[in-house]
Amino acid sequence: MKNLFATLCFAVLATCLSDCGDTNATRATSAAETAMVADTTPGEWITLFDGSSTDGWRGYNAETLPPGWVARDGMLLFDTEVELEQDYTGGKDILYGDREFDNFELEWDWKIPEGGNSGVLYHVQEGYDAPSDIAPEYQLIDDEGYAAIHDLTGYNSQFGVEHPEQLQDWQRTGADYAMHTPDPAKKQLNPAGEWNSSRIVFTPERAEHWLNGELLLSFVPWSEEWEEKRDSGKWKDTPDYGKFRSGYIVLQDHGSPLWFRNIRIREL
Repeated sequence: MKNLFATLCFAVLATCLSDCGDTNATRATSAAETAMVADTTPGEWITLFDGSSTDGWRGYNAETLPPGWVARDGMLLFDTEVELEQDYTGGKDILYGDREFDNFELEWDWKIPEGGNSGVLYHVQEGYDAPSDIAPEYQLIDDEGYAAIHDLTGYNSQFGVEHPEQLQDWQRTGADYAMHTPDPAKKQLNPAGEWNSSRIVFTPERAEHWLNGELLLSFVPWSEEWEEKRDSGKWKDTPDYGKFRSGYIVLQDHGSPLWFRNIRIREL
Protein backbone atom coordinates (compact mmCIF):
# COMPACT_ATOMS: atom_id res chain seq x y z
CA MET A 1 0.00 0.00 0.00
CA LYS A 2 2.82 2.40 0.88
CA ASN A 3 4.51 1.65 -2.41
CA LEU A 4 1.25 2.32 -4.32
CA PHE A 5 0.73 5.62 -2.48
CA ALA A 6 4.29 6.72 -3.22
CA THR A 7 3.87 5.83 -6.89
CA LEU A 8 0.65 7.88 -7.13
CA CYS A 9 2.29 10.89 -5.44
CA PHE A 10 5.25 10.73 -7.79
CA ALA A 11 2.97 10.63 -10.84
CA VAL A 12 0.99 13.67 -9.63
CA LEU A 13 4.20 15.57 -8.89
CA ALA A 14 5.67 14.76 -12.33
CA THR A 15 2.48 15.93 -14.04
CA CYS A 16 2.53 19.18 -12.06
CA LEU A 17 6.17 19.85 -12.88
CA SER A 18 5.52 19.16 -16.56
CA ASP A 19 2.49 21.49 -16.66
CA CYS A 20 4.32 24.18 -14.73
CA GLY A 21 7.28 23.87 -17.07
CA ASP A 22 5.02 24.21 -20.10
CA THR A 23 3.32 27.23 -18.53
CA ASN A 24 6.65 28.88 -17.75
CA ALA A 25 7.89 28.16 -21.27
CA THR A 26 4.70 29.65 -22.72
CA ARG A 27 5.12 32.73 -20.54
CA ALA A 28 8.75 33.06 -21.65
CA THR A 29 7.77 32.72 -25.31
CA SER A 30 4.99 35.25 -24.87
CA ALA A 31 7.38 37.71 -23.22
CA ALA A 32 9.91 37.26 -26.02
CA GLU A 33 7.23 37.86 -28.66
CA THR A 34 6.05 40.96 -26.81
CA ALA A 35 9.61 42.28 -26.65
CA MET A 36 10.03 41.61 -30.37
CA VAL A 37 6.87 43.56 -31.17
CA ALA A 38 7.99 46.39 -28.90
CA ASP A 39 11.33 46.56 -30.70
CA THR A 40 9.63 47.14 -34.06
CA THR A 41 7.14 49.71 -32.79
CA PRO A 42 8.03 53.27 -33.88
CA GLY A 43 9.46 55.40 -31.11
CA GLU A 44 8.03 58.62 -29.79
CA TRP A 45 8.31 61.69 -31.97
CA ILE A 46 11.37 63.81 -31.21
CA THR A 47 11.10 67.52 -31.96
CA LEU A 48 14.25 68.74 -33.70
CA PHE A 49 13.09 72.36 -33.82
CA ASP A 50 10.59 73.75 -31.32
CA GLY A 51 9.86 76.98 -33.18
CA SER A 52 11.84 79.28 -30.91
CA SER A 53 15.28 77.84 -30.16
CA THR A 54 18.21 76.55 -32.18
CA ASP A 55 19.25 74.23 -29.34
CA GLY A 56 20.88 71.07 -30.70
CA TRP A 57 21.85 72.63 -34.02
CA ARG A 58 25.36 73.57 -35.13
CA GLY A 59 27.39 73.92 -38.28
CA TYR A 60 28.90 70.94 -40.08
CA ASN A 61 32.41 70.39 -38.68
CA ALA A 62 31.72 73.23 -36.26
CA GLU A 63 30.81 73.93 -32.65
CA THR A 64 28.38 76.79 -33.31
CA LEU A 65 25.77 77.76 -35.88
CA PRO A 66 27.02 79.49 -39.03
CA PRO A 67 25.98 83.16 -39.25
CA GLY A 68 22.61 83.54 -40.94
CA TRP A 69 20.89 80.51 -39.41
CA VAL A 70 18.37 81.79 -36.87
CA ALA A 71 15.10 80.91 -35.15
CA ARG A 72 12.51 83.55 -36.03
CA ASP A 73 8.70 83.69 -36.15
CA GLY A 74 8.38 79.96 -35.49
CA MET A 75 10.81 79.05 -38.25
CA LEU A 76 14.38 77.85 -38.53
CA LEU A 77 15.60 79.96 -41.40
CA PHE A 78 18.68 81.00 -43.31
CA ASP A 79 19.04 84.77 -43.78
CA THR A 80 21.38 85.52 -46.68
CA GLU A 81 21.73 89.16 -45.63
CA VAL A 82 23.78 88.20 -42.57
CA GLU A 83 27.48 88.41 -43.40
CA LEU A 84 29.74 85.49 -42.60
CA GLU A 85 31.86 86.26 -39.55
CA GLN A 86 35.60 86.14 -40.05
CA ASP A 87 36.21 83.96 -37.00
CA TYR A 88 33.64 81.28 -37.88
CA THR A 89 35.24 77.95 -38.75
CA GLY A 90 33.18 75.16 -40.25
CA GLY A 91 30.66 74.39 -42.98
CA LYS A 92 27.59 76.47 -43.82
CA ASP A 93 25.23 73.46 -43.71
CA ILE A 94 23.77 72.75 -40.27
CA LEU A 95 23.16 69.50 -38.43
CA TYR A 96 21.14 68.38 -35.44
CA GLY A 97 24.05 67.33 -33.26
CA ASP A 98 22.36 65.99 -30.13
CA ARG A 99 22.11 62.46 -31.50
CA GLU A 100 22.54 60.27 -34.56
CA PHE A 101 19.82 58.21 -36.24
CA ASP A 102 19.85 55.00 -38.25
CA ASN A 103 16.29 53.85 -39.11
CA PHE A 104 13.77 56.66 -38.86
CA GLU A 105 10.74 58.59 -40.06
CA LEU A 106 11.49 62.31 -40.56
CA GLU A 107 8.93 65.04 -41.29
CA TRP A 108 9.33 68.75 -41.97
CA ASP A 109 7.73 71.76 -43.67
CA TRP A 110 9.80 73.96 -45.96
CA LYS A 111 9.73 76.73 -48.51
CA ILE A 112 12.33 78.35 -50.74
CA PRO A 113 12.37 81.49 -52.89
CA GLU A 114 12.32 81.65 -56.67
CA GLY A 115 15.51 80.00 -57.87
CA GLY A 116 16.15 78.54 -54.40
CA ASN A 117 18.02 75.33 -53.69
CA SER A 118 18.54 73.21 -50.58
CA GLY A 119 18.25 69.66 -49.33
CA VAL A 120 17.86 67.44 -46.28
CA LEU A 121 20.58 64.85 -45.76
CA TYR A 122 20.82 61.90 -43.35
CA HIS A 123 23.40 59.40 -42.09
CA VAL A 124 25.86 62.28 -42.15
CA GLN A 125 29.27 61.90 -40.55
CA GLU A 126 31.71 64.76 -40.07
CA GLY A 127 35.29 65.14 -41.22
CA TYR A 128 34.56 65.57 -44.94
CA ASP A 129 34.54 68.71 -47.07
CA ALA A 130 30.73 68.68 -47.19
CA PRO A 131 27.85 66.37 -46.19
CA SER A 132 26.81 66.01 -49.82
CA ASP A 133 30.05 64.11 -50.54
CA ILE A 134 28.91 61.14 -48.48
CA ALA A 135 25.23 61.33 -47.51
CA PRO A 136 21.93 60.65 -49.27
CA GLU A 137 19.91 63.82 -49.90
CA TYR A 138 16.22 64.61 -50.28
CA GLN A 139 16.44 67.37 -52.88
CA LEU A 140 14.63 70.70 -52.33
CA ILE A 141 14.72 73.11 -55.27
CA ASP A 142 12.63 75.48 -57.35
CA ASP A 143 11.84 73.07 -60.18
CA GLU A 144 10.34 75.76 -62.39
CA GLY A 145 12.66 78.69 -61.85
CA TYR A 146 16.10 77.38 -60.89
CA ALA A 147 17.39 76.66 -64.39
CA ALA A 148 16.14 80.02 -65.67
CA ILE A 149 18.16 81.89 -63.03
CA HIS A 150 21.28 79.73 -62.82
CA ASP A 151 23.60 78.54 -65.58
CA LEU A 152 23.63 74.75 -65.32
CA THR A 153 25.49 74.02 -68.53
CA GLY A 154 29.00 73.64 -67.13
CA TYR A 155 27.87 71.70 -64.07
CA ASN A 156 25.67 69.21 -65.90
CA SER A 157 27.98 68.73 -68.87
CA GLN A 158 30.44 66.84 -66.70
CA PHE A 159 27.82 64.09 -66.22
CA GLY A 160 27.18 63.73 -69.95
CA VAL A 161 23.47 64.59 -69.75
CA GLU A 162 21.43 65.23 -72.88
CA HIS A 163 20.23 68.72 -71.93
CA PRO A 164 22.87 70.20 -69.60
CA GLU A 165 21.11 73.57 -69.49
CA GLN A 166 18.04 72.04 -67.80
CA LEU A 167 17.35 70.51 -64.43
CA GLN A 168 17.60 66.74 -64.71
CA ASP A 169 15.04 64.44 -63.10
CA TRP A 170 17.59 63.42 -60.45
CA GLN A 171 18.04 67.10 -59.49
CA ARG A 172 14.38 67.94 -58.97
CA THR A 173 12.50 68.30 -55.69
CA GLY A 174 11.84 65.01 -53.97
CA ALA A 175 14.64 63.15 -55.73
CA ASP A 176 17.11 61.00 -53.88
CA TYR A 177 19.72 63.36 -55.30
CA ALA A 178 21.67 61.88 -58.22
CA MET A 179 20.30 58.42 -57.42
CA HIS A 180 16.52 57.95 -57.65
CA THR A 181 13.98 60.15 -59.41
CA PRO A 182 10.49 61.12 -58.20
CA ASP A 183 7.35 59.96 -59.96
CA PRO A 184 6.07 63.05 -61.84
CA ALA A 185 2.51 61.69 -61.83
CA LYS A 186 2.47 61.72 -58.03
CA LYS A 187 4.31 65.00 -57.56
CA GLN A 188 2.32 67.95 -56.22
CA LEU A 189 4.88 70.67 -55.60
CA ASN A 190 3.71 74.07 -54.42
CA PRO A 191 5.37 77.05 -56.14
CA ALA A 192 8.41 78.87 -54.80
CA GLY A 193 7.51 80.96 -51.77
CA GLU A 194 4.77 78.57 -50.61
CA TRP A 195 5.00 75.90 -47.92
CA ASN A 196 5.48 72.22 -48.74
CA SER A 197 5.55 69.19 -46.44
CA SER A 198 8.06 66.38 -46.89
CA ARG A 199 8.78 63.04 -45.28
CA ILE A 200 11.56 60.46 -45.41
CA VAL A 201 11.01 56.91 -44.17
CA PHE A 202 14.21 54.90 -43.94
CA THR A 203 14.84 51.25 -43.07
CA PRO A 204 17.38 48.82 -44.58
CA GLU A 205 14.48 47.09 -46.35
CA ARG A 206 12.91 50.18 -47.94
CA ALA A 207 13.46 53.93 -48.14
CA GLU A 208 10.68 56.32 -49.17
CA HIS A 209 10.42 59.99 -50.18
CA TRP A 210 7.05 61.71 -49.69
CA LEU A 211 5.87 65.17 -50.76
CA ASN A 212 2.60 66.78 -49.69
CA GLY A 213 1.08 63.43 -48.78
CA GLU A 214 2.13 61.55 -51.93
CA LEU A 215 4.78 58.81 -52.20
CA LEU A 216 7.26 59.97 -54.86
CA LEU A 217 9.80 57.16 -54.85
CA SER A 218 11.11 54.15 -52.96
CA PHE A 219 14.25 52.05 -53.16
CA VAL A 220 16.14 49.35 -51.28
CA PRO A 221 19.28 50.81 -49.66
CA TRP A 222 22.58 49.02 -50.27
CA SER A 223 21.00 46.55 -52.70
CA GLU A 224 22.71 45.47 -55.93
CA GLU A 225 20.59 47.98 -57.87
CA TRP A 226 21.55 50.73 -55.41
CA GLU A 227 25.25 49.87 -55.74
CA GLU A 228 25.02 49.93 -59.54
CA LYS A 229 23.47 53.40 -59.47
CA ARG A 230 26.12 54.68 -57.08
CA ASP A 231 29.02 53.24 -59.05
CA SER A 232 27.85 54.38 -62.50
CA GLY A 233 26.68 57.94 -61.89
CA LYS A 234 27.69 61.09 -60.05
CA TRP A 235 29.12 59.14 -57.09
CA LYS A 236 31.34 56.71 -58.99
CA ASP A 237 34.47 58.54 -57.80
CA THR A 238 33.14 59.12 -54.27
CA PRO A 239 33.83 55.83 -52.45
CA ASP A 240 32.34 56.89 -49.12
CA TYR A 241 28.98 57.97 -50.54
CA GLY A 242 26.15 56.20 -48.71
CA LYS A 243 28.37 53.85 -46.73
CA PHE A 244 27.35 55.09 -43.27
CA ARG A 245 24.30 53.42 -41.76
CA SER A 246 23.69 55.99 -39.06
CA GLY A 247 24.48 59.64 -38.61
CA TYR A 248 23.21 63.20 -38.27
CA ILE A 249 20.31 65.00 -39.94
CA VAL A 250 21.53 67.99 -42.00
CA LEU A 251 19.86 71.03 -43.56
CA GLN A 252 21.77 72.25 -46.59
CA ASP A 253 22.69 75.86 -47.33
CA HIS A 254 23.00 76.37 -51.07
CA GLY A 255 23.21 80.17 -51.02
CA SER A 256 19.51 81.06 -51.07
CA PRO A 257 17.10 82.05 -48.28
CA LEU A 258 15.52 79.01 -46.62
CA TRP A 259 12.63 78.45 -44.23
CA PHE A 260 11.93 75.30 -42.20
CA ARG A 261 9.39 74.47 -39.50
CA ASN A 262 7.72 71.50 -37.76
CA ILE A 263 10.85 69.37 -37.95
CA ARG A 264 10.40 66.08 -36.09
CA ILE A 265 11.71 62.50 -36.22
CA ARG A 266 11.04 59.11 -34.68
CA GLU A 267 13.13 55.99 -34.65
CA LEU A 268 11.91 52.84 -36.44
